[in-house]
Amino acid sequence: MRVVLAQPRGFCAGVERAIEIVERALDRYGAPIYVRHEIVHNRHVVDRLRAKGVQFVEEISDVPSGGVTIFSAHGVAESVERAASDRNLPVIDATCPLVSKVHHEGQRYVAQGREVILIGHAGHPEVEGTLGQIPGNVYLVSTVADIERLQVGDPDQLAYVTQTTLSVDDTKVMIDALKQRFPTIIGPDTKDICYATQNRQHAVRELAKVADVILVVGARNSSNSNRLREIGQELGKPSYLVEDASVLDAEWVAGAGTVGITAGASAPEELVEELVQALRRIGQVELEVLPGIDENIRFRMPAELADASPR
Repeated sequence: MRVVLAQPRGFCAGVERAIEIVERALDRYGAPIYVRHEIVHNRHVVDRLRAKGVQFVEEISDVPSGGVTIFSAHGVAESVERAASDRNLPVIDATCPLVSKVHHEGQRYVAQGREVILIGHAGHPEVEGTLGQIPGNVYLVSTVADIERLQVGDPDQLAYVTQTTLSVDDTKVMIDALKQRFPTIIGPDTKDICYATQNRQHAVRELAKVADVILVVGARNSSNSNRLREIGQELGKPSYLVEDASVLDAEWVAGAGTVGITAGASAPEELVEELVQALRRIGQVELEVLPGIDENIRFRMPAELADASPR
């Protein structure tokens, strides 16, 4: 079978930065290091770091006194920051800079006297963090139906922000619905959605043009990985989310002349390589990489780790 890899795929700059922050913190401070929530949504990454002495906790109260604490790439609410500060915990913030940008946009709108509408998925860590970073009234909407029944204080003093990992198309539908209901609403351009989200979605659309079936490497709790699978499905190609090669079902690729593979922004490349090897055990494979965007973005390390080397 012909196996075509999407380009780009896998780790984005925000994920690479978050993982490197943990690695450098281990080198600088030694184990254990405490990370609030999974550093990124991938079990393999989390398990590897846990084996090095990282402890993942859901609440700041689970961190012992003096424990070096890292906030995950998804960002945290201000109340979490305050809880860590009240306990004088040494904190390193691994929030993706693009998520921080959304926080700052929301705060700026509130400072202008506006109420903010957040387009996102309820319960997602990034959404919870954003809701907790923007003061005042913030309304969360996930569907057009949510927008239709929304009751706001002043329809002429509204702004919107978006979860970074949503589909560009779905976000456009939501933004159009907001503008139709609230004509004076303001907000960032759709280009402010995470560059990695846009690039990977464009790549999977290109992949769907040549593939008979699409395999998306990513965790079930990874929003951007789920969106990649949904896009493939919407384009008429059977698409499956694959946590790792062990869950590959040979029936998925039976009779497929071309199998397309992509990976969510929190999926390491070795999982893609293992999936290709699993396909080789099913049959002969001709491997190629689809032409695409070459990402060279790199985010700066926090100042306290700028001169530390990862293990």
